[in-house]
This record gives sequence, C-alpha cells and structure tokens, in this order.
Amino acid sequence: MGKKSTKYIFVTGGVTSSLGKGIISASLGMLLQARGYRVTIQKFDPYINVDPGTLNPYEHGECYVTDDGAETDLDLGHYERFLGVSTSQANNITTGRIYYEVIKKERRGDYLGKTVQVIPHITDEIKQHFYLLSKDVDIIITEIGGCVGDIESWPFIEAVRQSKWDLGLHESLVIHLTLIPYLNAASELKTKPTQHAVKQLLSAGIQPDILVCRSEKNLPVDIRQKVAQFCNVNLQDVIEARDAETIYDVPLLMRKEKLDERVLSKLNLSNNSEPKITAWKDFLGKLKNPIKEVCIALVGKYISLPDAYKSIVEAFTHAGVVNETKVNIKWVSSENLTNKNSVELLGNIDGILVAPGFGERGIEGKIEAAKWAREQQIPFFGICLGLQCAIIEFSRNVLGWKDAHSDEINSKSKHPVISIMKEQKNIKNLGGTMRLGSYTCELKARSKAYECYGTKTITERHRHRFEFNHQFLKEFENNGMKATGINPDTGLVEIMELKGHPWFIGTQFHPELKSRVITPHPLFVTFIQKAHAYKVQKQ
Repeated sequence: MGKKSTKYIFVTGGVTSSLGKGIISASLGMLLQARGYRVTIQKFDPYINVDPGTLNPYEHGECYVTDDGAETDLDLGHYERFLGVSTSQANNITTGRIYYEVIKKERRGDYLGKTVQVIPHITDEIKQHFYLLSKDVDIIITEIGGCVGDIESWPFIEAVRQSKWDLGLHESLVIHLTLIPYLNAASELKTKPTQHAVKQLLSAGIQPDILVCRSEKNLPVDIRQKVAQFCNVNLQDVIEARDAETIYDVPLLMRKEKLDERVLSKLNLSNNSEPKITAWKDFLGKLKNPIKEVCIALVGKYISLPDAYKSIVEAFTHAGVVNETKVNIKWVSSENLTNKNSVELLGNIDGILVAPGFGERGIEGKIEAAKWAREQQIPFFGICLGLQCAIIEFSRNVLGWKDAHSDEINSKSKHPVISIMKEQKNIKNLGGTMRLGSYTCELKARSKAYECYGTKTITERHRHRFEFNHQFLKEFENNGMKATGINPDTGLVEIMELKGHPWFIGTQFHPELKSRVITPHPLFVTFIQKAHAYKVQKQ
C-alpha cells in the first residue's frame, strides 16, 4: 500500500479517447502545486508495447524522453511543462511493462509455483506502481490511458477500484473525464454518452467523485443537474471543461470551475491559501498580446501530425512569449522539398528548424533546407537528425565530398560523416537501446551556444544511435564549421556552429524536451530573437 500521508487522484476517461486527460491532469497538478503541495503525475497506458520508443509517431505523436532515459508518452511532456519538475521511468507504465515484470517474477519462481492470474498478480503489480512515487510527494495524480470499457484498460480500472478500497476514506478520489456533445440538428447538448460512460465505471465497481465534462458549449445548470442526478455526484462536482483557445488557458478555466477546491475538500486537505499563479497569468497575457511576429519553417517528415513535434511547438510558444513575439510555424514536408521549389517553400520565412527523426524518407529535403539556410544566411536550428543533415550538406557542398552521407542511410559512402556510435554497433533489440537521457556537455568559450546558456557546463537529453564521425573534424573546423559543445566523457560532438553565419546551430541533443512555461529553453529564446532580427534586416 502507498504511504499514508500521500493522497492519490485517479483520472479516467469515458465516451472517447483524446478528450484531454493529460491536459486536465497537468492543469490540476499545476493548481495544487501553486497552493504549496508537492505533486507528481504518472501515466498508465493500456497498450502492450513495453514503452513508446518503438511506436510510430503517426499513431502516438512524439516519444518524450526523461532525464533518466525513459522513452515515454507525450503527456509526460505536458506534466513537466506545467509543473516545471522532471519525471522519470516510474511516471509512465504500460500494460507491456506490467506483464513483463510479472513474467520475470514468475520465471524466477517468486510466486512459489502458484497459478499467475490477472487478479491478484497483475493488479498487484499495477498497484505497486501506483504507489511507487509516494516518497517525496503530497499528491500523486495517476492518469489511466484509453477509455473505460476498453478490454485493454480493464486491469488498470480494477486496480483503481482495489486501491480506493485499500487506501480508505479521504485518501484517494476518482476524476472521470467525459464528453457532452452538442448536436447541431437538434440544437441540444446530450448527456446520454456521459451517463453510459459513468454506468460502465460503476459496473467496474467505481463511483466517480468528480466529473469533468468536455463540451464545445457552455453547460447550463439544468444540464449539470441532470448529469449529477443520473451519475450520483453532487452538483458542484460536475465540472465544465470548455474547448480552450490554448492549452495554457486550461488551468485558469479549471480554477474558475473550482476543480482544485473540490479535490482538496474531498481529500481533507487545506485550501485556505489562494494558488500563486501570477507568473502563469503573466505568461498568458504575453501569449495573447504579442508585439512582434516571425514565421519559422519547421522541416520534417511527420508534418501531417503536429503532435509528432509537440515539444518543439511548445518550446516555440514559450520562447515566443519571452520575446513578446508570435511564432507562426510554416509546416514544410521534407519529402516534398527540393532545390527546384526551395524558393517557393522557404523564400519568405524568418528562420528554419530542421526536425529530428530517423530513416531515409525525407532526408534529402532536410539537407536542402540546411543548404538554403546556410547560403541565404537565414537563422538555422538543427535538432538531432537536423544537425546531422547540416553536417552532410556542408560535406557535400563546401568540402566537395559529393557522396558524403550517414551510415544509417548509405553504409558504402567513402565519407561517412555520420556514423553509428561504438556502443550501438552490436545491438540487436531496438527497444530502449539508444543513447537515451541526460548527458553533460562542455561549451566552448565565445561560442554562440555559450552566449545562449551563459554557462560552460550544461546537461541535455538525448535519443539517438548515430553521431558525428570524429575522423573528419579537422576538415570541418578548418572550413568554418566548429564543434562548440563536447561531451567530456566520450568526446561526442554535441553542438556544431557555422562561423561567419548570423546564427547557424545544430545540436545532437533535444533541447525542446527541457523547455518549460516559466523557464523557456535558451536556444529557442535566442533562435526567435535572431529570426526577428533577420526579418527586420530584410525589410
């Protein structure tokens, strides 16, 4: 069982997926934290993959990476951005990981020959992970992925039922997020989907304590009363969650609906002090009232699904607010970009970001984007594969190595300027085996990177197998592309800059993963500054 002084909030969903459980969880966590409570949030996903690292971005969006090297669901990015605290391996659990742990125990003989079953063995493993983070926090918010009624979610829902019973009165509560759709043909809000969703939860033995109702329309009192009556909750526990202008409005909307007050009351926790959200309000004020504007081309192969670049998009938002600048993103498919249409696609923008990724598809378009930025003196930011594409482009068009490429794409190149890391060469299993998590980087004095960070030593998060090939470093530096960030333990090149260019930086790490609402990432902040300066200069 969990630590008695820790309170537990479980967030479930009904009717349909993608209702925004992650944003509601992050918003509630932020409000509770703003009252002085120590809060963490965890996500339990019902799919059988051991982690999201092998999932296609088209299905689940980006894979978010923590300091300790966990490949996680993108909702953990929301948790970190809203709370400003780091998550870990323990904050994202999948069905696959639960079964993997149980099977390992069975193979070791931990169950002493007993028949291993969903109850109690799987549910006990889930509950153990529910309570794992209780050491240094007052409140744990646990988001259960998927929908109530899904066969995959059932063991998690059963574990929530058991936990509520185990923990006792006022020690936990269940928030159920549901949908109240508006039917244009009837000009009516319909509560029946919510009623059915709650009945499914009741059939699993769980009475929700609070209902958060997503709707595109205002919920009048009579609708709230109907929901309260049919779903066995108090009227003040029916919370409206209207579609918001931005995700950063949601905490204030939930504050207006008194979600945090209802939660604290039910958990027997003090709500005497008002939440300290002045900085958040200031952020929103600047977000909605920008003074300047820039257009950034985001060049990638997953542009039909912006969630694949979720952290980059949010990092632009944070950096834009600091600069009081609206950041308009022009989504450019790297599969479609060529030297014949680069003027058309990149000719009227203020900065270029070449996104991370894997594989051959779209890589020539990313190389073309780096070429355009270098030749036209446009501010350039390359992340992970984006840096590698800038290196390949420089090799081909400045150093004259026309066959230069990455080992990942062309293993027969005589100039493999990007090569697989030594420790990656003999790896057979793809899941969870990349260079993952936080590593140290030493910055060269008087470099643009040093100017951004204002410190010599930094730590950033990684997710890659390939790196710059050191045997070519001398030729690069002699011709103006400098390695300005180096891992002190391995000599791995972490940052490269182009000499004589207004702002041309590539990073092997993923700076977007550490950008926060209150503390935006310095590289993104400076990139937006340089993009605006470029815009002014060309006018």
